[in-house]
Amino acid sequence: MTLIDKVLGREDTRSLTMNDPHPHSWLDAGAQGVIGKPLDRVEGPLKVSGKATYAAEYPAERLTYGVLVRAPFGSGKISDVVADRARVLPGVIDVITDYPSFIRNPQQGGEKKAPTQGVQKVDYHGEIVAIVVAETFEAARDAAAQVTVNYTPAEGAYVFAAHRDQATRPPPDQIPPHMSKGDLDKAMAEAAFTVDATYTTPSQNSAAMEPHASIAEWKDGSLVLHGSYQMVASDQMQLAQALGVGKDQVRIISRYVGGGFGSKLGIAPESVAAAIAAKRIGRPVKVAMARQQVFDATVRRSNTEQRIRLAADAHGKLTGLGHETLASNLPGEKFFEPAGIGTQFAYAADNRLIDHKLVEMNWLLAGSMRAPGEAVGMLALEAAMDELAYTIGIDPIELRRRNEPAIDPTNDVPFSTRLLIPCFDKGAELFGWSERSPEPASDRRGEWLHGVGVAAAVRSNMLQKSSASVELTKDGRAIVSTDMTDIGTGTYTILAQIAAETLGLPLDRVIVHLGDGEAPPAAGSGGSWGAGSSGSSVYLACEGLREKLAKAMGVDAHAMTLKDGRAIAENRAVEITELVGDGISVTGTIAPGKQEKLHRQASYGAHFAEVKVNATTGEVRVERMLGVFSAGRILNAKTARSQCLGGMTFGIGAALTEELVHDPRNGKVVNRDLAEYHVPVNADIPQIEVEFLDERDVHANPIHAKGIGELGISGAGAAIANAIYHATGVRVRDYPITCDKLLAELPAV
Repeated sequence: MTLIDKVLGREDTRSLTMNDPHPHSWLDAGAQGVIGKPLDRVEGPLKVSGKATYAAEYPAERLTYGVLVRAPFGSGKISDVVADRARVLPGVIDVITDYPSFIRNPQQGGEKKAPTQGVQKVDYHGEIVAIVVAETFEAARDAAAQVTVNYTPAEGAYVFAAHRDQATRPPPDQIPPHMSKGDLDKAMAEAAFTVDATYTTPSQNSAAMEPHASIAEWKDGSLVLHGSYQMVASDQMQLAQALGVGKDQVRIISRYVGGGFGSKLGIAPESVAAAIAAKRIGRPVKVAMARQQVFDATVRRSNTEQRIRLAADAHGKLTGLGHETLASNLPGEKFFEPAGIGTQFAYAADNRLIDHKLVEMNWLLAGSMRAPGEAVGMLALEAAMDELAYTIGIDPIELRRRNEPAIDPTNDVPFSTRLLIPCFDKGAELFGWSERSPEPASDRRGEWLHGVGVAAAVRSNMLQKSSASVELTKDGRAIVSTDMTDIGTGTYTILAQIAAETLGLPLDRVIVHLGDGEAPPAAGSGGSWGAGSSGSSVYLACEGLREKLAKAMGVDAHAMTLKDGRAIAENRAVEITELVGDGISVTGTIAPGKQEKLHRQASYGAHFAEVKVNATTGEVRVERMLGVFSAGRILNAKTARSQCLGGMTFGIGAALTEELVHDPRNGKVVNRDLAEYHVPVNADIPQIEVEFLDERDVHANPIHAKGIGELGISGAGAAIANAIYHATGVRVRDYPITCDKLLAELPAV
């Protein structure tokens, strides 16, 4: 051990709970010049060359293949699973049926307990009930088709409208299902202008490019599972409890995730089935869900029925605001789609009612999907605000300006930052909003009716406990380690940029290791908290390393500049390699504190859309879109823009194409592949522009950044719906807005 090692210590920890603002950030110095720049993804070459290894691609000796067997009914009890014909087929190793540890459906994100187990009682069509294991995938697939599931049917709830009157309020959790202030009914009765309308949204599927997949292998009594999962630390706990083993006996590795959008927050049936089968046969087992199984048995966004009530005085100032939502889920599940979560703080109104109720349905599990709550809630709220603007006869942007709250109208606390109106102002300038005709159906060009629409975007910002270690090696590299995942959001690049900027290193001298359950536990990818949480833990670790370097150099940390691998202070420049000895390491941990209660933290934006609608066929084409956003410090302009582009594309799907259809006889998902579940494709997507406002949020975290991955979808679909109304004069409140819902009311040709 060198003298420097003795003075500094090789390992250290640094923790911060966000109880106070954090105005100082080393990222503001910009000595290395990599923060905020539109840098390419560091893992990009691996992905485009096919060298990035996804869950189903890891090699294993004596690998076997599992195919899942589904329940062919929507509600009832299994009396027998007959697998005799399957077992005798060539290559079949085992058929495991009715195992008590099988899980009925995926788990919600962040939960530490196992999902509901035991599959004898079936609650939805397609529920996983058995697994066939064989030497080849083809043998397992063919054998699975020979398995017969005998059952005793039970009465099920398959039609939402038939059971909506049985809705109940879910128990309070992290998101309160109910809040009220004042007297909304009185406000509606006394208002100069009102809107009272009901909007409906269908079930949706995340439709991630990579299907759910796991490779399970037991080694010395412990499980190593390569899986496609977003939240490694909590998923390990779920899996361990499902298998009845200690949490230290399960290691999940999830280095690359080909999209998740919430569907991979918690473990899914394939992980437990693969682990059970691998232990039973003593060999590794790979289970990759078929696309139809992903639609059948993972997770959906709940359908909703949302009643919006707006009361305004003669000047367009809101006096009352109501947002009441009916959503659905499996019997016994507590998760509800929090459609009113953005409504809590979007606009000022003294009289307020936000309520959520659940209808128990025998449909597959409803859970988190990109921007749970705001994604569908703002389809309703922002369409209703547009309706109110036309009712009053004022510009839709002006209506929002008149109802800008000074403080959070629900909790009566200040906003940490709020640039919603500046987003509208900038967007109006760039989009040419002032050139629009205020009259609906007034811009006809041959067969096409043209229109423009606008909507707000709001998305709550969250900070989650997260840890990461950063090591400075004796050869001058920084190695970042955390079990944080990259689901296509650019985590590898963002964390590398934070480390490079804070430590004054070229980006190519930073190595980032993600997605391994043996690394320090991070918040995982979900809720748009990834960059702020895991990024802050990396920042804190690097901050600790800066102090160690300053101590080794004998200077004050604030008087030292780190740039290009050198420490510069007091007219001296020293190579970092001369200050680290055999290497030094710090583990940083960030945790939420009082700041999230003392301030309303959120990201904001304004969506602008232009559409054309065929006056004969009702076909809708989105011509262009613009999103202007404020989300604290933008860490990488290219990856941030990409996230907003993806979210706005999601918004096009929600507005125009996406709808899961449930068979009214048994709840089965009818359109359970990408041929029949219509996500937007290249031909549907217009020129999309994204702009960011410069902002720092010192209340959010030490790096002053806020979530952006889910902001882009929030309100995007409403801007399209409002543009359709402006083009046609037809207001459709049932999403998606398909041709059949427009045709009957289109202006005469």
